[in-house]
This record gives sequence, structure tokens and C-alpha cells, in this order.
Amino acid sequence: MNKKKFKIGIVGAGIQGVCNALFLQKKGHDVTIFDKDDPAAVSASYGNAGHFSPYASLQLNRTDILADVPAMLMSSTGPLALKWNYVPRMIPWFLKFILNCSKKKMMHTAKYMHQILDLAIPAYDELFDDVDMSDLIEKKGIMYIWNDQDLSSRELEIKIRDELGIDQKILSPKEIHDLEPKIKPFYHGGVFYGQARHAKNPKKILLKLFNHFVKKGGKFIKINIKDINFDNETPILHSEAQRFIFDKIVIACGAFSKRLTDKLDEKIPLDTERGYHIHFKGFEHLLSRPVVFANRGFGITPMEQGLRVVGTVEFGGLKNPLSKSRIKNLVNNAKYMLDGLPEHDDEWLGFRPTLPDFLPVIGSSKNYKNVFYSFGHHHLGWTLGAISGKIISKMVSNEKTNLDLQPYSSLRFT
Repeated sequence: MNKKKFKIGIVGAGIQGVCNALFLQKKGHDVTIFDKDDPAAVSASYGNAGHFSPYASLQLNRTDILADVPAMLMSSTGPLALKWNYVPRMIPWFLKFILNCSKKKMMHTAKYMHQILDLAIPAYDELFDDVDMSDLIEKKGIMYIWNDQDLSSRELEIKIRDELGIDQKILSPKEIHDLEPKIKPFYHGGVFYGQARHAKNPKKILLKLFNHFVKKGGKFIKINIKDINFDNETPILHSEAQRFIFDKIVIACGAFSKRLTDKLDEKIPLDTERGYHIHFKGFEHLLSRPVVFANRGFGITPMEQGLRVVGTVEFGGLKNPLSKSRIKNLVNNAKYMLDGLPEHDDEWLGFRPTLPDFLPVIGSSKNYKNVFYSFGHHHLGWTLGAISGKIISKMVSNEKTNLDLQPYSSLRFT
């Protein structure tokens, strides 16, 4: 029996929106993507660290992290910052975050992040069977390093990842040096995730996927979707001057998704972690793979554009300007790790959509059965693009996923 094919609209042309579109297209649906910007213009899908991180099941809702928050905020080299004019807006989110920092909640998040992270790279490989990415993806693993000041947090991560069955190799200082001899020897230990990959140019990868979507008959409309309403159960997307009718729609516009879910009377506590990057052009030869210095919460990835230094978690909303102090933080941290770096280039700010339990929202709206969500993936939107799209494509097509999807439902916030 032929399965019904739907006319589907997707709001968002980042990695989530494009991966959703490709998997829905594979099911035979007629898909249109909407975005106010061109794909990979300046979004988080353009400026991210480029990591495919299937090991990253342990998130920030941890008792040890909560205890360290005051010290992190006071440290000029620390990974956490706050725009003080945004504090009143953040208080409800922070209170929910604190409630999610128990050991039980931490393990719940780790379990269900692992469920989808374990499927993340195989899902991408399904897309890469159709689009050759061999020149844009390196399979050299990702390395984390630390010093003794951060040992207890690292021991917790390693223990939980062992319990989840994640492949990891503990590194001695000599092994770190053998893998990355250009790093200054400030470290005391590390861990290597050999199954991880990294993008040499995230923007090119997204554009190749997007162009494949268009080549296969997909449509893209560059317009700002401002509202959603319904004719009975049929969703209608509205821009300033136009309306677009679909059988089903997917909201996948990252940190900007809340503007639409609020209009659907869903009070999802989505906020944004502001992340930064800079480049040191022409110095990508200093590293063979991404290296993350866990103590200071930043990483360096060798890319076509040079060494991309990424990091910081800054809470400040979508409207505050770029923080020069955060840029300075990245510059200083990079030079702490590597000698001989020149002046930096490309100061960039992007927005990671984050929920207080650090699980994404993947699934249908609680109020409208023809509306689906794929957002809130925080630091892992890039890693989880393909698997989120595959899950949504099955849900839209009324197919079983053989996964427990309840933990990702927006119903958890009611």
C-alpha cells in the first residue's frame, strides 16, 4: 500500500532544518524550507566548532557544575559569562536549571542524550551516501585535555561514559604530546574519542546538503515567517504579506523557535547560550584534530579557514551585542595552548538553543498534531542534525522509530 505523501513546510535553514528536509524528502514528501537568511549565512550552523561528538552525553545539568558557577562567573579565563541586563529574564530559566541538577536528573539527561547520540553518525552517513563529503570531514577523533585543578569533574564524566558504554581512551601526558606535539605541556591528562569526526568547513557541508535538497526538487523561500494559524487542523505559515498552506510543518529555527512556539500557546523554556569563535588564518597545521581544554571550556579545531577557536557559555539573549571581553578570552586561551599565533580574524557570535534539562525538543506539538518540533539541541545541534531529521521524518510519516521519544517531548514542560 502506498503511504500518503504530505506537503511540508520547515521553518529554519540551518543544519536541523536542512537535515529534516532531506529525510522527509527521502520519504517522498513535498518539502519547502523557509528562512529570513540564506542557508549557513551567519547562523550557529556556520560558526560552530564543527565537531561530530557522539560521546557528549553528559551535559551541564550536573551537581559539580552548579557548585562551580560562582567561581566561573568571577574568572576572567572561565567558560561562563552573564550579561547582567539579561538577569531578570534568565531567573525562571535558572531556577528550572537548578531543579535539573540532581544526580537523578543528570543521569536521565545522559541516558537519553546517549540514545540519540549513539545513532548520530550513522544517520549522517545515510545522507553522505548521497552527497560526497570526503573532502570536508576528517575522521581523526577529538581530544580533551585538563590539568589537576579539574580532575574531579573529568573523573565523573569518564565514569558515566564508561557506564553508558562509550568508547574512550584515557591519555597520559606523553600520549597527548605524541598526538599533538605543538600544544604547550601544561596538561596533566586527557581523553581521546576516536569515533568522533570534525568538519573542515561547516558552511560548505551545510550548503552541499542544501543544494542536494534543491536538486532533488526541494524548495527554498527566503522570507521571515512571523506567525502560524490554522484552518481546522491545517497549518498556515504567515510572513509579513504572504501565507503558505501545508499539511504539516516543522519548526527547526534554533534559538528563534520560541517566537513561534509561544504563538502556539506552548510555554517551552527555551533560551540561548551565546557562543563565540575567532580564526587564526593559516595556522591550521598546528593541530591534526580538535582539542578541547576542559578547565577553561574552549576548543580549537583545524579548518580550511585556519584554526577556529570556539567556546564560552554566555547568557545574554538574542539582542545584546557581541562581548569584546569574550573575544579576548578566546584569544588569551588559544595563546595559552599554542605558541606563535598571530593576530586573530573573524569575530563571530552565535546562539545555541538551550533548555534547562539539556535535552532537545523532538516531536509533535502538544496542541497541534500537524506541527512538529526539532530544536533545543544546545552545543550539539550540529552533531544531532541528521538523527533529529530522521526521527521527525518517521513521526511525520506515521512510522515507528523503536526509540523512547517521550523524554524529548514538549509535554515535559506542562
